[in-house]
Amino acid sequence: MAFGSFEQGSSAPMADINTTPLVDVMLVLLVVFIITTPLLSNSIPLNLPQAQTSSETREQTPIRVAIDASGKQFWNDTPITPEQLNARFRAAAKANPQIELHLFADKNVRYEQVAQTLASAQQSGISKIGFATETP
Repeated sequence: MAFGSFEQGSSAPMADINTTPLVDVMLVLLVVFIITTPLLSNSIPLNLPQAQTSSETREQTPIRVAIDASGKQFWNDTPITPEQLNARFRAAAKANPQIELHLFADKNVRYEQVAQTLASAQQSGISKIGFATETP
């Protein structure tokens, strides 16, 4: 910004904006965009080889544990005791360390029972745990 003036007797700062650097930058950007735009729209035709993969993607169904209002526990809709639940958690975690647990608990169940079920699952090695809820 210039602080001088071209008039001899005036001491006020010059208020004109120097647009030369702005025009220079805009012209450089215009040239860059003109050069790079055709490169973005062209594609290179390739004939890629085909290959068959032998990896099996098996979908693991998650474990569904439900606790009803009276405190009874269910493993995939089958009634189960807490001791059997611990054994099944260990077996499921040993078979697949990435298995998921979906916990369905009635809203009237004591939190203590839900916490014990979660602790049992975590001690068995199940780390992916989700809580199922219903939308109103």
